[in-house]
Amino acid sequence: MHDIADLDSRGIPGGMIATTAFEEAAIAQGAALGFDPAIVYVPHPIQDRTDAEIYAIADEALEPILRMITAS
Repeated sequence: MHDIADLDSRGIPGGMIATTAFEEAAIAQGAALGFDPAIVYVPHPIQDRTDAEIYAIADEALEPILRMITAS
């Protein structure tokens, strides 16, 4: 989060991808930094997923990620 906030402060847009287990922490840290980052959340946990499950998560996350990185 600090890296994305730093990039943003220098005019370089950024975003992050995190699992849903970190959503509350990301919101709290963003509020503490006075920063509202672009975030795409994916299901938690990632580890121990089958290849098919990872591909499905990636497929579902693709459109939101593309919107995040192309938003003006």
